[in-house]
Amino acid sequence: MRVIITEHARKRLKDLRQEKINTADIINAAREIPGKIPTATRFRGFFAKSGRVFDIVAKDIPGGRLVITVIGK
Repeated sequence: MRVIITEHARKRLKDLRQEKINTADIINAAREIPGKIPTATRFRGFFAKSGRVFDIVAKDIPGGRLVITVIGK
């Protein structure tokens, strides 16, 4: 499955709250979600390789799975 990360989500990775979360962590998290996501939904409790916990907001679109934002804990 193709994972598309919005510019907003990429920009948030530079914030202190999301430090040590990288693009590969987001792609792996998005691919772990089973089924279809028809509306933007928050998924909680993913772990980055660094050990940081984060949530993502994602939605399925015709081009793949769109990751709208990332929320670090």
